[in-house]
Amino acid sequence: MSPQVLPFHHRETGTWSYLVADPATRAAAIVDPVLDYEARSGRTGLGSAQALLDEAARLGLRIDWLLETHAHADHLSAAHALRETIAAAAGATPPRIAIGRGIGEVRRVFAPLFGLAETEAVPAFDHLFADDEGFAIGDLQARAIPVPGHTRDSLAYLIGDALFSGDSLFLPDSGTARCDFPGGSAAMLYRSIQTLYRLPDATRVFVCHDYGKPEREPACETTLGEQKRSNIHVRADTGEAEFVALREQRDAGLQMPALILPALQVNLRAGALPEPEANGVRYLKLPLDQL
Repeated sequence: MSPQVLPFHHRETGTWSYLVADPATRAAAIVDPVLDYEARSGRTGLGSAQALLDEAARLGLRIDWLLETHAHADHLSAAHALRETIAAAAGATPPRIAIGRGIGEVRRVFAPLFGLAETEAVPAFDHLFADDEGFAIGDLQARAIPVPGHTRDSLAYLIGDALFSGDSLFLPDSGTARCDFPGGSAAMLYRSIQTLYRLPDATRVFVCHDYGKPEREPACETTLGEQKRSNIHVRADTGEAEFVALREQRDAGLQMPALILPALQVNLRAGALPEPEANGVRYLKLPLDQL
């Protein structure tokens, strides 16, 4: 079956979020929602995420899932805020926030950096997908495909004929994501992509990020066939050693993402902001000399 896919671009972070719906039952999921965050002022907002809810309401959709492809380092997740907003609506059943079980490994690396208690990370998610676990969005059959390499918790979601690749695959002219974060591995990412390349060529691919190019505006959709033919980092005939050498050379020259410190401490909590302190103010921590 083919889901209805509505993309939403967050220009400030280059992130694509998706509203994915079963046309028959009107059940839906939101993939990788973004919380607006202005680093200079520390202000947060729900404008971008609310746009997904407004469109869902216009189309008469019921949001059952809030799906994270991984704990992002380049934007703050709006999953928790969306769940609370939906739960506050009269008679609404809150959706489940889900991510892969690999989030436990990511938490073990980064939670001590921010002084997170054991109960503040993985338990914030409603569901942790096992490798290749099946689930449903209405009558649509879906599967959570593990694609570690960029991070240890990376998932791709196959929903009907639509693949949401997270950061494992970008558009063909942009290649793949970095693999130099703790727990990342270029060789692991190569093998994960080979798993995706076994899916039919006609599979629609929706990427998590695109920043546009001088010759084109930001875009979000391609096919697996096109990826295998022309991805600049990993075509169907690209060998593992070739990819690893290219990826590691590129990663060696990259800076840390601008929002990695605020993003991780929020995203490890499924998008929940830190609790207010005694003065009623919430604070994000800025660990020094650690990354």
